[in-house]
Amino acid sequence: MDKTGETFFAPQLYIRNGVRDISFYEKAFGAVELQRWTNDDGTVHVAELSIEGALFHLHEEVSRVSQFSPEKFNGTTTLIGLFVPDVDTVMDRAIAAGATVISPAQSYDYGYRQGEIQDPFGHQWMIEMKI
Repeated sequence: MDKTGETFFAPQLYIRNGVRDISFYEKAFGAVELQRWTNDDGTVHVAELSIEGALFHLHEEVSRVSQFSPEKFNGTTTLIGLFVPDVDTVMDRAIAAGATVISPAQSYDYGYRQGEIQDPFGHQWMIEMKI
């Protein structure tokens, strides 16, 4: 819970270059950096970002405690769902910022419009909306 007593979900993404990665999320999803803590060497220890009020954190990968970015293994085990008002606009913006399309946006019989992208750092995102 946060200090307001609300329960919420905040993904923790492991990355290799915090400054570069933060810039991508700002351009692709309109993320806002709320806070940043740096390591002694100037790398990002933790950056707290928000996309329309939804929090997530970026951490530099730390091999000594097995916290790796997807770049380490050329793959990921997580798909992040981002619900937005307009899937096509968000996907276009993410692609322009450097994301690649895994599956183009399409509408499904079960009432969702969805498309899947991979950010430049290996994290996969399902961009979706109810229709």
